[in-house]
Amino acid sequence: MKPHPLYFERGAGSRLWDVDGNEYLDFVLGWGPLILGHSHPALTEAVGTQLPLGQTFGSGHAAEYEVAEQICAAYPGAERVLWSNTGTEAVQVAPRLARAATGRTAVVKFEGHYHGWSDQLLLGYRPDTDGALTGLGSRGQHPRSPDDILLLRWGDLDRLREALSGDTDIAAVFTEPALCNSGVIAPPDGLLAELRELCDRAGTMLIFDEVITGFRVAYGGGAARYGVRPDLAVFAKALAGGFPLAAVAGRGELIDQVTAGVVHAGTYNGNPIVLAAAGATLRELARPGVYENFEALGGRLAAGIADAFFRHGRDGVVNQIGPVVQGAPGLTRLDDFAAFLSVDWPDYDRIVVELLRRGIFCLPGGRWYLSTAHTTADIDRAVDAFDEALTATIG
Repeated sequence: MKPHPLYFERGAGSRLWDVDGNEYLDFVLGWGPLILGHSHPALTEAVGTQLPLGQTFGSGHAAEYEVAEQICAAYPGAERVLWSNTGTEAVQVAPRLARAATGRTAVVKFEGHYHGWSDQLLLGYRPDTDGALTGLGSRGQHPRSPDDILLLRWGDLDRLREALSGDTDIAAVFTEPALCNSGVIAPPDGLLAELRELCDRAGTMLIFDEVITGFRVAYGGGAARYGVRPDLAVFAKALAGGFPLAAVAGRGELIDQVTAGVVHAGTYNGNPIVLAAAGATLRELARPGVYENFEALGGRLAAGIADAFFRHGRDGVVNQIGPVVQGAPGLTRLDDFAAFLSVDWPDYDRIVVELLRRGIFCLPGGRWYLSTAHTTADIDRAVDAFDEALTATIG
């Protein structure tokens, strides 16, 4: 974080206070989970009610089923839910289910898509030190991690058709339904539907990574927004409003494999405190008008940032999908991963520092998150600060 990490003492609604007493409008939101803002009353009440009743049981409890039913009611095609703790954990069981169901080994993933930091999928997310995109994502990663991953450019349907033709060994195609991790880029028209059709023809599982998009870009996530049902979907971040919870949801016959030899384990899976938070979060998100307001506020922020670039005579692109906004200085288009990599990131780092000086807490990398706690006044204050930050970074 630029210019250095901050240490915070408390948060309320759309605001944070650091240990020195400085107040900030928060557009980081814990890197995404705080979709209700900080310490939402319904969330804290639900957790407070559960705390004296028990922290974990090592067995079943009502919230496991009740919150799973909320997910199945919200997400298109979801029939079963597996609980986990983090997106990276849940992402590991989804390919395992696909491999068990198909008897195949390989998985397709796309450049720029992030599916957690496990050895098997931390590939092609950012360029290697030599500028390549096909190598390992971390020092210490197993050198054979790429062996069973076919890394493709998002939208390269010709390569995907070739990979899925004949006697294919592709068990699953893994994708973010919208490329939120690398530019907040909506899927090209017809892409997800084509992925669905190709996977159906080949008997390959289609897996959506909805860690960012789930319960954020629509109550039914990317599947509802774009009208395409995956076989499996992975959730985290917004699911429990800031508590550590992840889930895999999807077709019953796939997930039921965990009762027939597919191992899915975790001491804290289905923790009652965390599920109390999730139940409260989903109830709040299901209220009428929530997603219409997200669209309005996200659009207002995106338009304000774009107008600021224009007024200052600076190239800059702003993408928006619901309550997720991406700023990209130095560009005239941002519609693929290659364009995202060409953003003037040192310039954006300077903008972030100037925003911080004006009480606006933002992520590096250009992404802004909004919560139900943000108001029109918050957005207007952030846009004014962005305009001032551009003035401060000229030259």
